[in-house]
Amino acid sequence: MNLDLTGKNAFVGGSSKGIGKAIAFELAKLGANITLVGRDEPALVQGQIDLSFISKAEQHHDSLAIDFSNPEKVKSAVLKHQKKTNKSYHILINNTGGPASGKIFDAEEKEFMAAFEAHLINNHNLVKLFAEGMKKDGYGRVVNIISTSVKQPLPNLGVSNTIRAAVANWSKTMANELGAFGITVNNVLPGATETERLQSIIQTKSDKTGWGIDIVRDEMLKEIPMKRFGKAEEVAAAVAFLCSPAAAYINGINVPVDGGRTSSL
Repeated sequence: MNLDLTGKNAFVGGSSKGIGKAIAFELAKLGANITLVGRDEPALVQGQIDLSFISKAEQHHDSLAIDFSNPEKVKSAVLKHQKKTNKSYHILINNTGGPASGKIFDAEEKEFMAAFEAHLINNHNLVKLFAEGMKKDGYGRVVNIISTSVKQPLPNLGVSNTIRAAVANWSKTMANELGAFGITVNNVLPGATETERLQSIIQTKSDKTGWGIDIVRDEMLKEIPMKRFGKAEEVAAAVAFLCSPAAAYINGINVPVDGGRTSSL
């Protein structure tokens, strides 16, 4: 099975920590050159140092500190980075922090708009920036890190459920249009994964219900057939496979990585 990504350039969103960082490291292990992307510049710089210890001499990694709250600034910063590095990208990992939790009825219009821009509009702009290079090289992989909520809406995540579903449908449509050029577009749907985001969700639920942290965790674990939370590295493994030559004929799908929690097929 061909998993070799030698010579491929990967743009990995949200890679200063958590799932994004795990994805960057997994792709690097397969030979890819990584551009770490996120808001925390010191963490990105440290990430480059850490990547150097697992990489071959011919691999070259860099980073780009940007805030995904403003799509126009993101687009401008990426164009500037590409011009500076003379780099085109074969792999795009769309990954950014999810909207705050809360009931959909209580959500304000500005919350939907901010999430729509941060997730869908940025994803769209980045694909348009990188697609020509992918077409030229005959190799393209776009993987969107979304949520199992695109299959089964999750309680108290009203804005997230709405926007994630929009991204999933955008992705499927894009997959249909780009497949003929050797570019695949797929979604990976992490379930409850041991990250800072999960800890925040647990803490918020604890604060609202008055339940202890351990009780909240135990209630969440009851919903997972494997009776444990996922690891960022397990999500990264699924992403890395979809980015590899071996996955060339997998296009336009949702891949839950959730220990079986999602009830639907």
